[in-house]
Amino acid sequence: MKVILFGATGMVGQGVLRECLLSSEVHNVLTVGRSATGQRDPKLSEIVPKDLGDLAPIEGELKGYDACFFCLGVSSAGMRETDYTRVTYDLTLTVARTLLKINPDMTFIYVSGTGTDSSEKGRSMWARVKGRTENDLLKLGFKRAYMFRPGYIQPLDGIRTKTRVYAVFYAILAPFYPLFKAIVPQYVTTTRQVGRAMIQVALHGEAQTHLENRDINRLG
Repeated sequence: MKVILFGATGMVGQGVLRECLLSSEVHNVLTVGRSATGQRDPKLSEIVPKDLGDLAPIEGELKGYDACFFCLGVSSAGMRETDYTRVTYDLTLTVARTLLKINPDMTFIYVSGTGTDSSEKGRSMWARVKGRTENDLLKLGFKRAYMFRPGYIQPLDGIRTKTRVYAVFYAILAPFYPLFKAIVPQYVTTTRQVGRAMIQVALHGEAQTHLENRDINRLG
């Protein structure tokens, strides 16, 4: 399987990239993002386009891939809905449309989150925008598309978030992860499990399009 990964330098993307490079089922990984990962591996290729919202100059390099793992995202904290929509909805749909045109048989996997609002009418801004993004991705016409909705994600294997506040948050909670896993396993997962679940779903498919935390842990 050949995979395109967006957001490989973020916490989730780092975990997904690690699992792709370790998997014997993944033969090539192409990362596309605002910055390079700094990693070296025979299976890894990287593109840092001038504008992620305009992939036309690199379309030729995006052909022939079986799956896209879209892990690119930002926190909604302090953002206006218009700005959050531009990054979360507009960019995601632009990328997805381009990839569908180039690779009509591609599987598209989008990282959303627990609590995403499929009705698009709830009070939570981020949940509405994520819900609209999910809904419209599923309407595009991909042969297979899946919406991953992880809850609390524990970074493993030396993976760290680039957001300083979140880094402190994860460091404080890390010792309690085994307790969370025992008490509320339906709400917690790890970077390993998210990555492995994506690979499994891309390879073998899944009956449901929306995969909650419990599903991710089962598959990962």
